[in-house]
Amino acid sequence: MNYIEKIQDLFSVPEDYYLVHCISADFALGKGIALEFKKRFDMKNLLNSQNPDYLEQWIEIGDKADCILIGRVFNLVTKERYFHKPTYKTLQWSLQIMYNICKSQCIKKIAMPLIGCGLDGLKWDKVSEIIKECFADTDCEILVCKQ
Repeated sequence: MNYIEKIQDLFSVPEDYYLVHCISADFALGKGIALEFKKRFDMKNLLNSQNPDYLEQWIEIGDKADCILIGRVFNLVTKERYFHKPTYKTLQWSLQIMYNICKSQCIKKIAMPLIGCGLDGLKWDKVSEIIKECFADTDCEILVCKQ
């Protein structure tokens, strides 16, 4: 894995990067960087159209995390409702699902903000270690865009 942290606008990375952000299972996308994904990629409509009744299924199955790939955007589902907070465990689980998708689809370039650390309140030093552990055995480039 090639892990890089740099000051850069996430939305300015080249088109060959897959983008990552955290969302809730209710697909609210009403604040923070999720709102930018909603505006730039029409992500809320895409999520709802491709995953009807997702929240009900998510609650019924009892999942604690998920990852939904739409286009070149990984949507890490780390909590049930927008007003809930994720845990390090749910973030780790969603990253593991993302890792499996990357391996199966030969995805090699990933760009992300400080996931889980804005409105969600997780600590970046812990989150970055989880990312590094999860992707340690890959040849992925992970670009963390700080602003």
